[in-house]
Amino acid sequence: MSGAPSVFLVDDDRDLRKAMQQTLELAGFTVSPFAGATEALAELSAGFEGVVISDIRMPGMDGLALFRKIAELDADLPVILVTGHGDIPMAVQAIRDGVYDFIAKPFAADRLVQSARRAQEKRRLVMENRALRQAAEAASESLPLIGQTPVMERLRQTLRHIADTDVDVLVAGETGSGKEVVATLLHQWSRRRNGNFVALNCGALPETVIESELFGHEPGAFTGAVKKRIGRIEHASGGTLFLDEIEAMPPATQVKMLRVLEAREITPLGTNTIRPVDIRVVAAAKIDLGDPAERGDFREDLYYRLNVVTLSIPPLRERREDVPLLFSHFLKRASERFGREVPEISAATRDHLMSHPWPGNVRELSHFAERVALGVEGNPGKPATRPVTTSTGTLPERLERYEADILKEALTAHRGNVQETLTALGIPRKTFYDKLQRHGINRADYAGRTTGEEG
Repeated sequence: MSGAPSVFLVDDDRDLRKAMQQTLELAGFTVSPFAGATEALAELSAGFEGVVISDIRMPGMDGLALFRKIAELDADLPVILVTGHGDIPMAVQAIRDGVYDFIAKPFAADRLVQSARRAQEKRRLVMENRALRQAAEAASESLPLIGQTPVMERLRQTLRHIADTDVDVLVAGETGSGKEVVATLLHQWSRRRNGNFVALNCGALPETVIESELFGHEPGAFTGAVKKRIGRIEHASGGTLFLDEIEAMPPATQVKMLRVLEAREITPLGTNTIRPVDIRVVAAAKIDLGDPAERGDFREDLYYRLNVVTLSIPPLRERREDVPLLFSHFLKRASERFGREVPEISAATRDHLMSHPWPGNVRELSHFAERVALGVEGNPGKPATRPVTTSTGTLPERLERYEADILKEALTAHRGNVQETLTALGIPRKTFYDKLQRHGINRADYAGRTTGEEG
């Protein structure tokens, strides 16, 4: 936690709210005052590092109802309730329900300050423990970068070398190769590790909302913008912003992003106020942005601004020696998660590991290990069973049936995952959906299914 300890102060009595705010600020707290519970809830998140102090008797949502809402959001967020109408049974019940402290009016200023400080210390310990657990989990996610091949050793060395240099980084790699893992490691191994790591997939958001997500907006900036929203860029200030599939960013947004990279400042939608940001940007692309033919309408100047350092993650087919090592790790992890013994690896599975091209890379390998751990993966050494295509009918009719069989087989093998299926088939998304519609295939029917199931 950084900066002054924070307090959300909720009280409908304006004079008392101002007096409590002054008392807390003199004690070193940063206070955000609210006249009502609903207003405070709209600004509160589970990542809030401070405490909440609220009156009980308020119009609309009272303090006890506010506490219950906060408990649903984050049961470890300390709430101190203040009332002039409280009695002992109410206080006892509130404490039993999880309220951190109960202060009856009138109270000395020191009583409020001491309670807030104790609550803040509790919150600090909770947040530090969460950060440690998250770091441990994130460290385990770096394991897809394990490998004994020279190319992986060089990648790890480069990551260590540039992590603390604060330069923007462009990560290139195929689907499932571990681009977000690389971005996460750059953040964790840098001096920005205590800041936020904020990830945004540019290809997953419609053009109509991506600018609001990135830059934030003020109330009334557009239809439906009823409250202020901090954008991903500003939220990442002091930390790292990871932009995945940046090649999908709309051209108009690219212009604004270029400005952010050059000036390190943003202008949220609906305001002319310029806000400085301290960010490191890690961008990832599935295509070669350096190739004009592949780059398409992606701005050349934005590419060069991002391309301070480029890291290329090799696909699994270019480091086959690492496949068994990775598979062993994923199989052990999956077996532990499913509560099963780690199965013996058959000769057919070993042959499959070394012969399969792994178009989905580490992600596909991890999913394969999960199926082996569950015992639902058939003999991978043999070609997947394809539904029998009859030899009757005209050539176009037979080709149509054969194409439908291939689509079903690919969907089954990749459990209905669209991106992995597209990668395996090597066809554009629109073509894929056109073919599904033509053959009457429902992709959702294959979600979660595995090779060997009938389809």
